[in-house]
Amino acid sequence: MKRRAFVRAVGRSAGLVAGWDVLGLGTRALGPPDRPTADSSLLIPMDDAQSDHLKAYGVAYRVIQAGGKVEWLLNYRGGSFLLPDAQSIRRDAALNGVTAEGIDGGQVSAVRGEMAATNADAVPLEKAPKVAVYVPPNTQPWDDAVTMALQYAGIPFEKLWDPEVLGDALTTYDWLHLHHEDFTGQYSKFFLIYTGAPWLGEMVRFNDAARRQLGLASVPDMKKAVARAIRAYVDRGGFLFAMCTATETIDLALAAHDVDIAASFADGTPMDPAADAKLDWSQSFAFTGAHLEPDPQVASFSDIDGHQVNAGPRRQPLGAFKLFNFSATIDPVPTMLVQNHRDVIPDFYGLTTSFLRERLKPGVTVLADEEGAPWVKYVHGDLGKGTWTFFGGHDPEDPQHQIGDPPTDLSLHPHSPGYRLILNNVLFPAAKKRELKT
Repeated sequence: MKRRAFVRAVGRSAGLVAGWDVLGLGTRALGPPDRPTADSSLLIPMDDAQSDHLKAYGVAYRVIQAGGKVEWLLNYRGGSFLLPDAQSIRRDAALNGVTAEGIDGGQVSAVRGEMAATNADAVPLEKAPKVAVYVPPNTQPWDDAVTMALQYAGIPFEKLWDPEVLGDALTTYDWLHLHHEDFTGQYSKFFLIYTGAPWLGEMVRFNDAARRQLGLASVPDMKKAVARAIRAYVDRGGFLFAMCTATETIDLALAAHDVDIAASFADGTPMDPAADAKLDWSQSFAFTGAHLEPDPQVASFSDIDGHQVNAGPRRQPLGAFKLFNFSATIDPVPTMLVQNHRDVIPDFYGLTTSFLRERLKPGVTVLADEEGAPWVKYVHGDLGKGTWTFFGGHDPEDPQHQIGDPPTDLSLHPHSPGYRLILNNVLFPAAKKRELKT
């Protein structure tokens, strides 16, 4: 989206004090009511001066949630935040170990002047998005990076799964996250390695119970229906963020609307060998022309993933990916999504780690790639009235994460540039003054 259209969508804030009379500072998060100092503001720096980058997003979110005006200073000191100066906000920052700098009106003017002379711009954040995380009700033997980031930052979210998605629950949420789900209905081919594992048996039972509850013939049919419901949610104006397996498999499910692309591990039925030719990529988000993995004994879905982590000798080593540098005044949307204090980030594996460049649809915006490699790491696009963002890999601070490993302790990684990308996506809808259509 270009700057002119974006500014029309979000509107310009008349000033950081505007709307403060309705700011709910009596909430538990922010403490007793008070008023901002008229001639001062709080700057939350997001460069190396910040003591906890991840919790800084939570401070900004809570001010927005309470009705306050926050500005996201794109491309200024790592994507800093400008907030009203109030004792309640100072307390919230201090309690969370977040660096906040009081600056007077003259200093604010100096910041704006510095931004005007560089590739920077200020975007007002005006609506705290209601967040949903798609996750099955059974306990899984792996963590979810987004759930951990939300919990660490103190950003509220709700969980939902297939019955809720197909029951139109998505209409009440602004932002939806998908992580490890296999939308082809093949349980990520875990049967090849984990047959007999209690958690896998429980996963099968929960999925089968859900598809029977919904009156569907098979788990693959249920997952395809869920994928279509999620696509419709984005088309109506929702914001979708997906990582790891969900990125690749939701597009495979959408392309296979009327095609069976799942091998049956129950009776040994192989996948339809002609399935590739029957795929319709017109309904997918990001990818096109992919070839399905023909060997049911190989734990890969297709050739979308450049790293093929569980495909034996095809597995590629990890490198580092670099964030693209966008103009905040011309391309504010991708600029928001790449705000960081680091532009080169160590890569990390997932069942889907990266995306082959030649499999991307025309018009997809690449946000980060590995120099000289045929794959990209982080992509974004529009669909209807909404947007989607795909981020390859499982856990930005655990590059070799295995099933059963303990969750990452984010208190040990408060400056994680990879987790910052996740939280950029959470705040992104706050800048979009767009009512979710039902």
